[in-house]
Amino acid sequence: MAAAQQSHIRRKTPKQSPIVYWQLGHLSQARYDVADRPMEGRMDPFFFVTKTKNFIPHEYPCRTEFKASFAGRRPQPSAEFEAVRWWLPFASPRVDLSGFWFRPTRIGCWARTFLETPTAGRAKLRLSTCGGAILFVNGREQGFIAPYERNLETQQIFEVELVAGLNEIRIYFDDLAERDARFYFQLDYLDGPEVETSVPVPIAADAADGLEAILEGMRFDRTAYLGEDVTILFPGPLPLGLSCHVEIEGDFMSVEPFDYDFALEKGATKLALGSSARMPADFRHFRITFQTAALSVGRTLGVEICHSERQGAAPAALADRVAEALAEVAAHSEPDTVCAFARLALGQGGAETEAMISAMLPVIEDCHDCADFVLVPLLFAYTRWSDLLSPELRARIEQAVLSYRYWMDEPGNDVQWYFSENHALLFHTAAYLGGRLFPDAIFVRSGRTGAEQMKVGEERVRAWLDHFERWEMAEWNSVPYFPIDLKGLTALAACAPDETIRARANASIVRLMEIVARSAHHGMLTGSQGRSYEHTLRPGRSVELSGIARLLWGRGWYGRRFHALPQLAVCIRDHGLRFPEELAAIAAHHSDDAQEWTFSQGENRFAALYHYKTRDTALGTIAHYRPGAWGYQETVLHLRLGERPEAQIWINHPGETIQFGYGRPSFWGGCGTLPRVHQYRDLAILVFSIHEGQPDFTHAWFPLEAFDDTAVDGNVALARSGGGLAMLVGNGPLEPVKHGPTTDVELRLSGRQGRWIVRLSDLAREGGLDGMRGRFAALSARPDGEGASIVIDPDYGEVVFEEDGTVRAEGRILRPSDWSVRGDAVHLEIPGRQPRRAAS
Repeated sequence: MAAAQQSHIRRKTPKQSPIVYWQLGHLSQARYDVADRPMEGRMDPFFFVTKTKNFIPHEYPCRTEFKASFAGRRPQPSAEFEAVRWWLPFASPRVDLSGFWFRPTRIGCWARTFLETPTAGRAKLRLSTCGGAILFVNGREQGFIAPYERNLETQQIFEVELVAGLNEIRIYFDDLAERDARFYFQLDYLDGPEVETSVPVPIAADAADGLEAILEGMRFDRTAYLGEDVTILFPGPLPLGLSCHVEIEGDFMSVEPFDYDFALEKGATKLALGSSARMPADFRHFRITFQTAALSVGRTLGVEICHSERQGAAPAALADRVAEALAEVAAHSEPDTVCAFARLALGQGGAETEAMISAMLPVIEDCHDCADFVLVPLLFAYTRWSDLLSPELRARIEQAVLSYRYWMDEPGNDVQWYFSENHALLFHTAAYLGGRLFPDAIFVRSGRTGAEQMKVGEERVRAWLDHFERWEMAEWNSVPYFPIDLKGLTALAACAPDETIRARANASIVRLMEIVARSAHHGMLTGSQGRSYEHTLRPGRSVELSGIARLLWGRGWYGRRFHALPQLAVCIRDHGLRFPEELAAIAAHHSDDAQEWTFSQGENRFAALYHYKTRDTALGTIAHYRPGAWGYQETVLHLRLGERPEAQIWINHPGETIQFGYGRPSFWGGCGTLPRVHQYRDLAILVFSIHEGQPDFTHAWFPLEAFDDTAVDGNVALARSGGGLAMLVGNGPLEPVKHGPTTDVELRLSGRQGRWIVRLSDLAREGGLDGMRGRFAALSARPDGEGASIVIDPDYGEVVFEEDGTVRAEGRILRPSDWSVRGDAVHLEIPGRQPRRAAS
């Protein structure tokens, strides 16, 4: 049937706006290998401190060769266009197929739409993409762009002729995917005749409109599931019966999808998925696809699942918590080498354990990105319990170890990420321990004997420890990267043949957990983070640091994916690892005073961090960190209230408007534009000045379900959880989102010049939300004419936030430039707070 005779989704398309409705073809994917060769480079603790937008400059040989072959040349479509799914925008201006590819992969896709106009005329279109793209109008090629700079957007304007009636617009876009790939295009209609976008659909137009409304407005009925039934609520009745496919995925490194199929009847108002107790734990993406006739449309939603009811309270004794942690990972974690490690630590060899290892060996053999995450626990396990493995599997492990690429100076054609400190530690640890295991064998890529490989690995481990002991974490306070560093350090603490390295690794483990304890609120890390993802920000209970806090301090829960927990448990059980007893009390602060902690992280102390907590609240920020610059994945302010982990708030500028996307920064993870940030005690200010072309709002994660009491009125929002109170004040109305996936969890502040004031307190002093509002109603920030912002606070008096990050208040002067890597924790009296009486 010709396009003009079909039903169409029709949408007005104003000038200077994106064209956002499309049909998509198959995503083509073809491995792109180049000759093995070494690279030059070293660990780069500043790789995410970008100079050109958020472009990461490190380039692999595959990209160099790809650009030499294809940059500036017309992309070559891999197939003819065939519509297999429909792209609906959900507020995104782009067609965005971004994702994660563990090997270099050439990817490409066709997209098609129609512009309908009553009059012919010349139109101006702007095409933006990160790879290459060809533009066709009514079958005629208009031109192409093909710079192929990795994840760096380029644009080109095309002038095209439109005819009266329907005009077919086709785009073929392609790129080389390396790890995290921004694979998208945006086509803006800049000028020309009046048009509307008109996309053919194989069902009635009103039914297609109804399906879009369902997908756009649907949401989970809870912010997190702790054993309850999982239900997706529709904003209205389903306009027709259809089939629904749901795929539940973990983070980008997860290897286990879970698929469900449902038949939905016309008029359905929800999708009941079943008990969360029978679903995989962790923050999970639910990829939901509606199919009817030839139409396939879908959307991704995300939510946390934690099996806290099954897990119950943590055992009181450390030895029992060690046993519990190993048993939990062995029985309930994702089947990978970490799970196999826990099973072997419990003496559980056999077919099931060997199957887990065998399934992961191709990742190592093929040098996938993040293979180092898989290899280190395998080497640790092989060092300790190889006698529990069959000769056949041991031989295959040996071959994988000998064939692996351990650093960028060895030849290869992979896209393993060598530049961040957490990966560097694992590469060097693997070379050190792998060489030790097979001292006389030849390591294929380096040509060294195992003994020589071990020596090189040992030198690099020592250099890494030198750097860490001086500067600590470039990716400061990062929930996902503490476990990665612990993965390498615990392997060294247990398996390094050198006593000095073992001792240094043990000391580094203790230091990392001191940082967590100082920054934790009732066991849960709370504060600014150098690298964050939505799947590590939103979960209150299932992140691995929660399980580690449960192991060490009896506060927390387990998810399903782990990196270091069982290795940490084995180091405690078998290798004499011990932690200072006072860390438990620091991690769950219950005293009548407050802890103020100032410290710096990263080479040259480039991240100056401030943290303040009481038994009821915790608030952490980064001081004077690149205000106004393009951000990457930095979370600049994070707080918690009470003792419920879900009662958290952070504020950011979204890096993209697509939700559950792969951007760095994404909708919740990181900042598109970094704000000016100041904090003194439980008072903080964020001032955003957003770049053109970026989303024109800032927002706060504000989950109503997690709080005991809330109020949002005009430019003020208040929340209480337990005894903790928070007040947010915007320089404009704070708009609660009441439609779609972020219903009742998001507050938006419109505009490119956004200012937020954050003030925390407690129920004992304020009596409730009304008392909080009344006492702090006059909070505002005024400039002093010399670059400082001044706040008159009821408790602290005049607080002066200077442009360089210096704070002056209560007769004190806090200069971020003075804060040391080791840090300074002081205890302060809380104004107006009466000490609790001891129980009689």
